[in-house]
Amino acid sequence: MSPAASPSATETALVRLFERLDAVHVDVPLLQPAEPYLDSTGEALRRRIFLTRGEAGEVLCLRPDFTIPVCLAHIAAPSALPRRYSYLGPIFRQGRAGEGEFRQAGLEDLGDPDKAKADARALLATLEALAACGLANVETDVVLGDQALFEAFLAGLGLPESWQRRLVRTFGDDVLMRAALADLAQHDGWSLAGLDPALRRLAAGKDVDALIEAVEGLKAEGGLPPHSGRTAPEIAQRLVEKVAFAETALSEDSLSRLREFLAIDCTLDDAPARLAHACGADIDLGRSLAFFAERAQALAEAGVDLSAVRYRAAFGRAIDYYTGLVFEARRPGVPEPLAGGGRYDRLLAYLGAKSPVPAVGVSLWLDRIEAAAR
Repeated sequence: MSPAASPSATETALVRLFERLDAVHVDVPLLQPAEPYLDSTGEALRRRIFLTRGEAGEVLCLRPDFTIPVCLAHIAAPSALPRRYSYLGPIFRQGRAGEGEFRQAGLEDLGDPDKAKADARALLATLEALAACGLANVETDVVLGDQALFEAFLAGLGLPESWQRRLVRTFGDDVLMRAALADLAQHDGWSLAGLDPALRRLAAGKDVDALIEAVEGLKAEGGLPPHSGRTAPEIAQRLVEKVAFAETALSEDSLSRLREFLAIDCTLDDAPARLAHACGADIDLGRSLAFFAERAQALAEAGVDLSAVRYRAAFGRAIDYYTGLVFEARRPGVPEPLAGGGRYDRLLAYLGAKSPVPAVGVSLWLDRIEAAAR
């Protein structure tokens, strides 16, 4: 919405809703430092960012979302927590059809230690916002996933941390996930051909200090390019991960169980039982499964019909800063979401907050919502 434009009926309805929800409206600059986005959002969003440079040479961007700027604004002028912020305005992303400006509104809920209730509040606010925008009687699919559950399941399978990190990076991307699972099943996803046997032994034993010394020696002897662009510690860590990737394969049973977990697609009221069945007696999801059930209960107590919300174990969103709940609402058969959000408990500390801040938010795509309401 440009400064001279009158607010649309959708925007007016959302402003009223946000006021009723006691959210504090925040305005943030169109130009933002690019580094937080480049470091924390993931490749899918990074490649769509409009970059520029400031007068001092700093890398800037047209804001591609509101979450990071709202968090930065809170860190710069901290207020008592918990606190709910609202926003409304344009974001900028390079689009496939040439479009680059989109209208968004949303909420960022910071600092509530009761994460189950905060997650439920974010989902409930999403449903209320869509209804306020005229979609109460329009069929809408709501789907949620949980990255924390996926991470707990991987740990329960006993995968090396390097493989857990690779699989977590692919969470929500079906193509990359299938490729990673194929590599994991075959042993040969990462070739070790040509790797010095001594380096391989040290990497397999995770003797990082000795590995760094060996890498430095090979560089000095000309066995490795002296100006490869990576330091000896970086090369050593990469070798440890590469050997772990190449030498790890899941048993057929474990791989089958991982695929069974990722195939879970059910209504939210059925999800706890389906998850417990996938885990069996030997995979302990720890606090993650109990928290999942608490969040579902909080939603039910808020009046949400759990049979109308789907849980998909493989569902994620292509933004790296999410740490737990992720969700979207969309029209049936339409790939672009009307709304989407999730939990990002590590983001504020990364951006400079003095201590970790639990946080969850939702963004609403106003142009899509208005088109769906017509």
